[in-house]
Amino acid sequence: MSRDPDIRVVQLVMALRSAGISDKAVLGAIERTPRELFVPGGFQDQAYENRPLPIDCGQTISQPFVVAAMTEALQLDDRCKVLEIGTGSGYQAAVLARLARRVYTVERYRTLAKEAEARFAELRLSNIVQRIGDGAAGWPEQAPFDRIMVTAAAPERPDRLLEQLRPGGVAVAPVQRGDVQTLMRYTKDEDGAVREEQLFDVRFVPLVEGAARAL
Repeated sequence: MSRDPDIRVVQLVMALRSAGISDKAVLGAIERTPRELFVPGGFQDQAYENRPLPIDCGQTISQPFVVAAMTEALQLDDRCKVLEIGTGSGYQAAVLARLARRVYTVERYRTLAKEAEARFAELRLSNIVQRIGDGAAGWPEQAPFDRIMVTAAAPERPDRLLEQLRPGGVAVAPVQRGDVQTLMRYTKDEDGAVREEQLFDVRFVPLVEGAARAL
């Protein structure tokens, strides 16, 4: 028998606190974003478990801890203009949209982008702008961005995206380092120099360059 969703949300937030997520705004955004809306029907009973789940096009919805930790690492406020690479189910973008002024999100799979668009509309998240395209190229027409989040593993430091980061801005991205993917935080100084910091090891689908897919 499934538990009441409200109870499951509270339990998830408590688990995230126990795992080290301390930003109250981030925890509040997680609490107000119904993860079951972003999870395929066959996995509804696992929607509030702290684990990744499969979605269409061979992609995944990240585990809530990773979503919360990446969001916390961005150090967002309500003035931030954010670029997200890899819309996926739309869950991460929905969380970001509750914290930032505007979120620009790029997805290469048309099916995922359309499904996410419908979810954003249902949640009345009007500050998300979508694009179907090559995420590795970012969104140069809308640059610079205050924050950038990449939700697929880059084979090396994503310099094409970091070029679109405003001085004083912060980016987080998983990067393949040998056999391990490490979540990296990049901070661009006012003079344009980029400082990097290793956060923790993660596991993401690879960041694929090239034209968008019709799927």
